[in-house]
Amino acid sequence: MTGPLAGLRVIEMAGLGPTPHAAMMLADLGADVVQIGRPGEAAGPDGIAGADRALMRNRRLAQADLKNVDDRELALALVDSADVLLEGFRPGVMERLGLGPDICLARNPCLVSGGLSGGGQSGPRAWRAGHDINYLALTGILETMGPAGAPPLPPLNLVADFGGGSMLLVFGVMAALWQRGSTGLGQIVDAAMIDGSGLLAQGLWSWKAAGRWSAPRGENILDGSAPFYRTYECASGGYMAVGALEPQFYARMLAGLELDASTLPDQWDRSGWEVLTVALVDRFAGRSRADWTRVFAGIDACVTPVLSFAEAPSDPHMVARNNFVSVAGEVQAAPGPRFSGCAVLPVSAAAVCSLADVVTQWAGAGTR
Repeated sequence: MTGPLAGLRVIEMAGLGPTPHAAMMLADLGADVVQIGRPGEAAGPDGIAGADRALMRNRRLAQADLKNVDDRELALALVDSADVLLEGFRPGVMERLGLGPDICLARNPCLVSGGLSGGGQSGPRAWRAGHDINYLALTGILETMGPAGAPPLPPLNLVADFGGGSMLLVFGVMAALWQRGSTGLGQIVDAAMIDGSGLLAQGLWSWKAAGRWSAPRGENILDGSAPFYRTYECASGGYMAVGALEPQFYARMLAGLELDASTLPDQWDRSGWEVLTVALVDRFAGRSRADWTRVFAGIDACVTPVLSFAEAPSDPHMVARNNFVSVAGEVQAAPGPRFSGCAVLPVSAAAVCSLADVVTQWAGAGTR
């Protein structure tokens, strides 16, 4: 095994989106992750659901009917030798399955039990169902997204599900493992998407307190309304992304566009943003995206092409850093981050295994 987490034993209760994503990140860095799924739940000849195949990489998949006494005892036996347990159910589900954190920690006091949910393990909304859009709505973030005069626009499901969900879960688990190094004891990690979403917006809360973010949706610096922080359509289709916030980048952007700053409103004069936007719209529309990409390739102006999923893996910078890998003919994002002191595992497809075999293997490796 390679990777900084080599030797870490992780149980993942099969779930949707954020939980397998968190388990994937741990597995990518060398953790021995075994997912426990329900019999007949997965699709496909290899036992892996097609839509989530890429999220299941670098780990083993076992099946168990946790309502069956024998299968539940196998799962509990695996808990005895595990370092981490990840689950993404609503509060109370693990308890009903006989695998609640209190039971698991009583058997294995060194265990870090990480639960990922939308509203957390407590509070009036803890039991309510929801999705990314709901948690963004409740934390005030969604209200800031989208153009002026239109309904708020959700940013796919990247913010609450993965940024505020799986990333927060992994962070919490690693923090608990660090503390275990000094106390010798595990604990319960309550990772809520509603908490993580709020944390991701801390910079905006700071701006709001300072009076830097106070205008309605579609009238702030980073929401696409500022002419120097938005996208522009090019001739023959395609877009360029402009993030020329700082004065030096703004000046270089205008130079690349061959626009004279003296004929335009000041960058930070909001009353002139409409005039400036029209000038930039017209200039970008006059040439193709390929032309503008060549123009700004040698200019440090925070201006880049908007690439599609099909184009991104071929970008020279992405190729140089090996940012994408191919697994069974499917393009996937490469593991991260990079480490100077160790290599990470090569990406591989998940493998179906027997839960009993894993119990035997882990028990033979000893407990913490």
